[in-house]
This record gives sequence, C-alpha cells and structure tokens, in this order.
Amino acid sequence: QVQLVESGGGLVQPGGSLRLSCAASGSIFSINAMGWYRQAPGKQRELVAAITSGGSTYYADSVKGRFTISRDNAKNTMYLQMNSLKPEDTAVYYCHADYGVAGIDYWGQGTQVTVSS
Repeated sequence: QVQLVESGGGLVQPGGSLRLSCAASGSIFSINAMGWYRQAPGKQRELVAAITSGGSTYYADSVKGRFTISRDNAKNTMYLQMNSLKPEDTAVYYCHADYGVAGIDYWGQGTQVTVSS
C-alpha cells in the first residue's frame, strides 16, 4: 500500500506562483506513474500533469508552459510548480499514484488552490 500526503495549497493572486508537494510512503518501490489531478466545483476531476518512474512527463494543454511536474526519488516526493496562475486554476488538487502490476489507484486527501484577487 501507499500513502500520499499533499501540501502547499493556498490563496494566491492571478499571475502568482505556488508549489504543491506530495509525500509518498509505504511500498513506494512499486509505484509506476504519479500525477496531479484537480477538481473544480461542479466539474469532473481532470488530469493536470503526470510523471513516470522513468521521468517522462505529460501536461494538460491548459497548463503547458506554466506548470512543471517533478519527482525527487531520494525524498519520495513529487512536486507541482505552478506559475502564472489564473482564476480558472482554482480547484482542489489531488496527488495520484499508479501502483503495481494491477495499476491500483492511490489518492491523497487533496489541497485547495484558490487564485483570486
């Protein structure tokens, strides 16, 4: 099993930056890809960015050029650097891990990001 704990959310003005962190613990050696999802009120949860164990990355079109996903294997932590934030980035952000051969989904508890003046 894997436990995921997010941190780093908060209130920021448009154009500002935030860095989210996701600390993983447990059987982390069996984690395949990890990613960040977000869910705004009244909307479906969507994939924002993902990173594989090999370091390949994926970004949703809406965040390309503004967000950067990274992974520090020594600290068992994944990050999402968010720059040039927009009000439409406001959502609860969730850390996700794809685990093991069966691809079991693990989720963090979520962290609120609010972009507002």
